[in-house]
Amino acid sequence: MKFTKTLIAASLAFVSADTFAAAFQLSEQNASGLGRAYAGEASIADDASVVARNPALMTLFKDKQLSVAAIGVIPDVSLEGEGAPTGIDESSLDDDSIAPSAVVPAAYFTMPYNDKVSIGFGAFSNFGLSTDFEDDYSAGQIAGKTEIFTVNLNASVAYKVTEKFSYGIGLNVIYAEAEIVRHLGETPLPLPAQTEARNLKGDDTGFGLNVGLMYQLDDNSRFGFNYRSETDITFDGDFSSALSTSFGGTDGVKYPGSVDITLPAIAEFSGSHQLDDKLGLHYSVLWTGWSSFESLEAQVTAPTGDKFIGFEKDESFSDSMRYAIGSDYQYSENLLLRAGVAFDESPVSQDHLSISIPDTDRFWFSFGGNYAIDQNSNVDLGVSIIRGKTQNFEEEGFEFESKGHAVLLGAQYNYKF
Repeated sequence: MKFTKTLIAASLAFVSADTFAAAFQLSEQNASGLGRAYAGEASIADDASVVARNPALMTLFKDKQLSVAAIGVIPDVSLEGEGAPTGIDESSLDDDSIAPSAVVPAAYFTMPYNDKVSIGFGAFSNFGLSTDFEDDYSAGQIAGKTEIFTVNLNASVAYKVTEKFSYGIGLNVIYAEAEIVRHLGETPLPLPAQTEARNLKGDDTGFGLNVGLMYQLDDNSRFGFNYRSETDITFDGDFSSALSTSFGGTDGVKYPGSVDITLPAIAEFSGSHQLDDKLGLHYSVLWTGWSSFESLEAQVTAPTGDKFIGFEKDESFSDSMRYAIGSDYQYSENLLLRAGVAFDESPVSQDHLSISIPDTDRFWFSFGGNYAIDQNSNVDLGVSIIRGKTQNFEEEGFEFESKGHAVLLGAQYNYKF
């Protein structure tokens, strides 16, 4: 068990994941789908990464498959102050880089057990977030540091019912870590702005299921569906505050604390059609049940046994949709080209926009390709340019204009044997 947690912790150090799907959801489970904006992910069987998006597709592989991927996230998320409480210069709210760059890795293995059954394993992430402000930021109590890391270890099995229909089911073990740090910011109190007002760190392991269906309409058309269940996470750890107990702090002493959240359910329907011997068309509609994410609330237990709320924020997310369409073109015997566009709907209403979990509707513009090195190995490269809407909103007396864009760069190696 100690070795397992050490391995996961090492993975988390690599997965400093910024969110560039809805809220803190990640789409980046592979680099092969990146080039078509992840259109057709539940119906196209590129490689072993089908474990993450539809395990039923494993029955299409006749050989063992190994895929290893890494996607670099280069965000450009900025804030401009538009208004502030009396005595605070609104220009002090300006920040041109609140989300650090990151790398999101993934690895998969699939194999046919017999002519009906296939099994697969995957390590990837469906959720992650990282925003970081300077310790002396003026609006410190709504900014600070917010991080959520997850690693999903997925074991799946698929069964071919007929030559046209297969289904799959997977067990998911999700390890998650969270850290929330808030500073005092500029206030009338005779304390430095960088005074740590809230600090909560915790981790937990949750469990979930995913099921997938695949139907082969004919030699050129295939449909797929995948559902991933909700996962309840309780981040158990330590809570502390440099503020005195009279101001709701702990005088720097660590108390046991926890935060309960529900990672949302995800459902995806996809279609893939081979239009001729070179051109393929793919599309996806993906639903995420974000209404399960209602609030962030830290429950703290004092040494006396009394419980109090150390941190609370109403999120009130709504369910969201993602739409993607893409294509691939067999340019030559060894080279397959890809392109795609997508619209990613934000689950956050105008009344609940936040600088700690910045979010907006986004458009994806993607391109990439696959190059066959030999009969057994190939590589995928993909690029997505993500453009978010400019948002104007108010949060606890501060007014902001936010802009969120990103570039994703992905690479993947695939081997069959």
